[in-house]
Amino acid sequence: MRFINKVKNYLHLFPKPPILYFRPMIYSPHLTQNALAETYQHLLVSFDNHVLTLTLNRPEKKNAMNPVLMRELAFALSYARNEKEVWAVVIKANGDTFCAGADLKSFAGNTEESVSSIPEPEGEMLVGELFNLIHKPCIAQVQGNVLAGAFLIICGCQFVVSVPSATYNLPEVKRGLFPFQVLASLLKLMPERQAVNLCISGVTLSASEAKDAGIVTHIADADKLEETVQKIVSGIVKLSPTAIRKGLEAADELRAIGLPQQHSFLKNKLNDIVTTKDAAEGIMAFIEKREPNWTGE
Repeated sequence: MRFINKVKNYLHLFPKPPILYFRPMIYSPHLTQNALAETYQHLLVSFDNHVLTLTLNRPEKKNAMNPVLMRELAFALSYARNEKEVWAVVIKANGDTFCAGADLKSFAGNTEESVSSIPEPEGEMLVGELFNLIHKPCIAQVQGNVLAGAFLIICGCQFVVSVPSATYNLPEVKRGLFPFQVLASLLKLMPERQAVNLCISGVTLSASEAKDAGIVTHIADADKLEETVQKIVSGIVKLSPTAIRKGLEAADELRAIGLPQQHSFLKNKLNDIVTTKDAAEGIMAFIEKREPNWTGE
């Protein structure tokens, strides 16, 4: 603890980081506190060993996102952000398609589906932005094809594990539309020319081509898919959840800062993380040559 206290004594010598504005999660902690006990229509939710697993469960509609599924996904992702015991999120899907994007018929009002029991959101639901705000590692377990708005899910994840047979396609231009929000997500993963090309061409990428493009991070045969995802997850939960959370927060905030200020901003972030309980525990565990006991604080 002497080392930590000595570091804290010098923190006043560094300027405070700039205050940045980010839109808050659309479901506040008091709304999501009982998320695991809620009734979901199109989403399976489970929690074990600090990992929240969300399974898209609308296989008869290729897991296309209608208003109910979008609300349930937003609610569960908000819970992941709000709950400190959640250290990682796995997103899976039932059926032969991972997700076909938005359910255009449903959003056009052609549905007889009942209203979800999930509370009304406190703001506009933007799937891509929800992933930006989680600040917990997200892993997509892709067992089937990915189309259109489903890219918002996989581009929002830090890891995308795909079976070789899955394909990746943005067909919006064939329907007189354009994947505007997906473009923003793609621009975080690849050069602008490559991202725009994918959006305007409507081409279908194989899993291998999607990996080369930076969309997929791992490829695993179907019988090894779950095992590969669990290997990634088990590695994550051994590490400091506080350090990872603060690192992902900084990555989001960094996009709003000019290049000359970035190193100063990140130095202040380092000053901040040194004062956390996880940092104290990690340093003492290193000194004492033992495994750390993370608390997420």
